[in-house]
Amino acid sequence: MNVTDSAIYRRYVEANGNSRRHAERARAHVPTGTSRALLRHAPFPFYTVKGEGAYTTDLDGNRRIDFHGNYTAMIHGHAHPEITAAVMARLPTGTAYSSPSVDEEALAALLCERVPSVEQVVFNNSGSEAVMVALRAARAVTGRDRIGRFEGGYHGSSDFMLVGGHHLPSIDDPVRVSFPHPDFAGVPRAACDDVVLMRYNSPEALVEAVRRHGHELAAIIVEPMLGAGGIIPAEPEFLMVLREETRRAGIALICDEVITLRQAYGGGQSLYQLDPDLTTMAKIIGGGFPIGAVGGKREFMRCFNEPELGGTTANLGTFSANAISVTAGLTAMRLLDAASIESLNSLGEATRETLRIILQKHAPAAQVSGSGSLFQIHWTRAALRDARAVESADQTLKLLTCLGLSNRSIHISVRGMGALSTPMTASHVEALGSALEGTLSEMASEGWNLGL
Repeated sequence: MNVTDSAIYRRYVEANGNSRRHAERARAHVPTGTSRALLRHAPFPFYTVKGEGAYTTDLDGNRRIDFHGNYTAMIHGHAHPEITAAVMARLPTGTAYSSPSVDEEALAALLCERVPSVEQVVFNNSGSEAVMVALRAARAVTGRDRIGRFEGGYHGSSDFMLVGGHHLPSIDDPVRVSFPHPDFAGVPRAACDDVVLMRYNSPEALVEAVRRHGHELAAIIVEPMLGAGGIIPAEPEFLMVLREETRRAGIALICDEVITLRQAYGGGQSLYQLDPDLTTMAKIIGGGFPIGAVGGKREFMRCFNEPELGGTTANLGTFSANAISVTAGLTAMRLLDAASIESLNSLGEATRETLRIILQKHAPAAQVSGSGSLFQIHWTRAALRDARAVESADQTLKLLTCLGLSNRSIHISVRGMGALSTPMTASHVEALGSALEGTLSEMASEGWNLGL
């Protein structure tokens, strides 16, 4: 059966007529109708007009529970009253200045207090920028150029990080260290030449890569849990070997916490007692506004000092550390205390268990991954240890699951990822479970092979 023949697909089109017409108009001015490639999916995305708490409402008046969370950024849901009040109070005094704002110090101090490896912080405007700046710092300090990274990882939209996310070796391919392919057209060949690509959760890949390329590597960048690569948690031995090998070879270890900072009070690194040299942060630290940050040990952060104090590089950006993002972020992070994270993670485990039970009953080929307050549904039987397994998933069933849940007032990402937010309760999880059960039953009744 073609996916367009599915009643699930047709029902989505019928329920989102205003969004479909808006998408058609928007295409005249914006390619595909939206600037953000990750929000595009067949047949078209719905367009949101309002968010409140755990819910969003679209152009057609459809109200959904937002388990998407803007790819994990909206940890307090939408229009949180305390964040809104803080921003509204700040707006009359200006938004961005031609001299340093007093606001950034408080948020920097909070991040240094929470994340043990972070002794100093510089702010920028996104996670992509944070990674660019962290890589620049690593190169400045080590005097080397090449970067090590892992298959399926996503570290922002700069050219030199848009390689190695897709077109991976097969699951049973013995190669552990490979040459990356560009993720998109337009990425220069130099970006591939710059990167040493390793298999995630493979200590053997780490040892092999460092033995072969350690003298060339300025940094190895890692997520404590693969985000775009499938919400796959790191295995403790893998991160232990990573720290040992980078330290032995004089390679900077960059921990990308853009997604995983929400996992614990000290970030994902604290769950593994990982002690990186540099840490990149974004998403939740902006309270719903654009932000990014690089933090790390003083021996690495001093490269941002004035030249007379040993500085050799710079962190730039017209809107870096702007008053609104910092104000919203400081409020959001104060709200996200240890008790809030513990409660959210407990609800996350209940969510994954609910999904596991339903998938085992209705869809034996599907699995759920994740930890803390994050999850992802995968249409593959492969063991979920790395991005190769994730890439083997059935794309049609993935799309139908997303559309079927949307038809039942649940929003997850088209890749199957979900993120909880602090306004959510057990009732929202129950609604997700009910919607998934209904979607799978409908898929089965249409004849889709849920056992692959």
